[in-house]
Amino acid sequence: MRKIFGIILLLLFAGTGFAQRSAADSIQTLLSKERTDTGRVRKMWSLAGLISVYDPEKALVIAQEALLLATRINYVEGQSKSLGALANTFVKIGNYPRALEFNLRKLQIEEKRNNPASLASTLIATGVVYRYQEQYADALLYYRKADSVINGNELNSLRYFSLMNIGDVYDKLNNTDSAFSYFNKALIQSNLEKDEDHMGNAMTGLGHTYMDMGNYAFSLLNYVTAIGYLKSANNDEVLCEATLGLAQLYQKMNKPDSAVFYASYSHAVAAKDGFLNKQLEATDFLTEHYQRLKLTDSAYFYLSQSKALNDSLNSKDKIRELQVISGNEKLRQLEIEEKKRIAKKERKQQLQLLFIGIFIPGFFLLTLLLSRIRIHVRVIRILGVLSLLILFEYLTLLLHPTVANLTNHTPVYEMLIFVSIAALLIPAHHRIERWLIKKLTHFDDGSIRIKKSRLKVKDPSNPA
Repeated sequence: MRKIFGIILLLLFAGTGFAQRSAADSIQTLLSKERTDTGRVRKMWSLAGLISVYDPEKALVIAQEALLLATRINYVEGQSKSLGALANTFVKIGNYPRALEFNLRKLQIEEKRNNPASLASTLIATGVVYRYQEQYADALLYYRKADSVINGNELNSLRYFSLMNIGDVYDKLNNTDSAFSYFNKALIQSNLEKDEDHMGNAMTGLGHTYMDMGNYAFSLLNYVTAIGYLKSANNDEVLCEATLGLAQLYQKMNKPDSAVFYASYSHAVAAKDGFLNKQLEATDFLTEHYQRLKLTDSAYFYLSQSKALNDSLNSKDKIRELQVISGNEKLRQLEIEEKKRIAKKERKQQLQLLFIGIFIPGFFLLTLLLSRIRIHVRVIRILGVLSLLILFEYLTLLLHPTVANLTNHTPVYEMLIFVSIAALLIPAHHRIERWLIKKLTHFDDGSIRIKKSRLKVKDPSNPA
């Protein structure tokens, strides 16, 4: 059974393990010296993408830390990139539900930004996750949305990826005509780009569809040409797909020796590079092929290999399951720590509001007390005005979160509401201010603070 080769997942970092580690070490060094929050977020999401190839658990922790920091400083691009790094890492360990969760969160951010390229990439990545879960209708929906964004904004650099992924889904749905159409468009696009790797991918897809159509001559031409391009581009994974497809074609053409040659070639390349799934596909083909030819010894040899490969894949799946559990738990712990930090911050804010609430009546009482002693009337007026200003600012401070939630943080609506509140509060402020100042200074005007001099009158009977 053929597995499609053409799933193109954007934003996953590629390269050799050595190159990945070297680049990751460089970014780690830069990260330790970075002092700005936005700079730290950028380096963390880049680092997470690099190390996800060989240490996905650590990548998840770094990407989550980047997301939390970006959220804390309201760095929208950082939130989007960090969510993408989390989604891509979960794809690599096979946790597709969590990958979909983070991709959809990223998509919500990108839909509000004016960045068509990032939006299209996110739509493609979301479609890929649905494709991995074999939800082909949903995958096609997101691929088509991405294609619409790409065409509407002339994003030529992404057009090939969109075409290949749509062709892939149609191939899985056995819609050969549509698959052929999109693979052919992808080949035209890759020729414009002069990209041999992309041409090899597209021609492998055309080799599959021509074979399904029964056009063996064109299938052969596309497979052979694709193999040349893929060898030149060092794309061994798709090379395994193309050579096994050619083996299947030769089997249909009743050329058993050629079928064995190319299936064995696919098997050898997959074994060299550690592509267990590709190696198993080639092994299963050779087992079935030798059974057809009634070559029992050869069939049994590959059947034994198939069993060993299945055991290895099962073991690998168990490791992935452990990585999924471990990754989920580490993210849960980070989320708990972040909730504690937020709760601590909220408690601090509540205590500050409580202090202000206690301070306002205390300050007012102090003003009343000072109005009863010998203090200049101007000081009393200033203290009265300050009391009212603090009171009204405190009311605004209390109302702001409610207004923000009510308007969903829409600045225009917030401004209109606060202008309306101010229109009511300002006249009330002036009336209360005049009344308060009058009351505070009334006792002062009763002449008790005015120091009067007493005249001494001499007694005529007492010359002293």
